[in-house]
Amino acid sequence: MHFKSTFFEDYTLGEKRVTFGRTITETDFVVHAGHTGDFFPHHMDAEWCATQPFKQRIAHGTMIFSIGIGLTASEINPEAFSKGYDKLRFVKPVFIGDTIHSEITISEKTDAKKPEYGTVTEHVEIINQHGEVVQVCDHLLLVKKKNL
Repeated sequence: MHFKSTFFEDYTLGEKRVTFGRTITETDFVVHAGHTGDFFPHHMDAEWCATQPFKQRIAHGTMIFSIGIGLTASEINPEAFSKGYDKLRFVKPVFIGDTIHSEITISEKTDAKKPEYGTVTEHVEIINQHGEVVQVCDHLLLVKKKNL
């Protein structure tokens, strides 16, 4: 992890980066359930899940979001601030033993309310080991402009 100043003008539409992978473990399920209080049987009860359509426990969507976004945090940009995430969707289930990675594409650039900033949208896809998109969202950044 390192610092790198990237200004609004430096972002290029269509530019893409890909993270390393991370395998999801049973420990992840237990720790996330403990942190959030979400002990629903879909995540914690293997016997009950065996009677359901997926036949096994499914990962908490919020856990996969947290891990997938965490994978993108390899660079600290002191010129940008996260405004949040839009359009979060849980597209496919993730299971214990699946390996996910994130692919981030600059999808939009617009002027912000304050003229010294712009808004950059990063489209984030979280992808499993089979190349299937399991989650998507848009990350909104408020980014300083250069010569103002």
